[in-house]
Amino acid sequence: MNQQTIANTTPARSLHVIGREILVNWKKPYFGAVPYLSALADLETIEGSYGDDSARSIVRYFLSNATTWRGEVARRIKAELNLMVKG
Repeated sequence: MNQQTIANTTPARSLHVIGREILVNWKKPYFGAVPYLSALADLETIEGSYGDDSARSIVRYFLSNATTWRGEVARRIKAELNLMVKG
């Protein structure tokens, strides 16, 4: 199965669950990503909002500020978030 097929058959994880996993794995987050990580903690789905910002925009901003986060977990979570944003 490719990633798109998996994404279509597996329910999306909650954004706050993903945010917790990021914080556990990324010990010293880039300062530009921190506000978006905080926002993820209050979000359930990609359809939600945080203040005046959509969850989609928060995830996009997080991804653009997470380029220094590397490794297997980072690649997996970034791919998961990208699928959510595009879906």
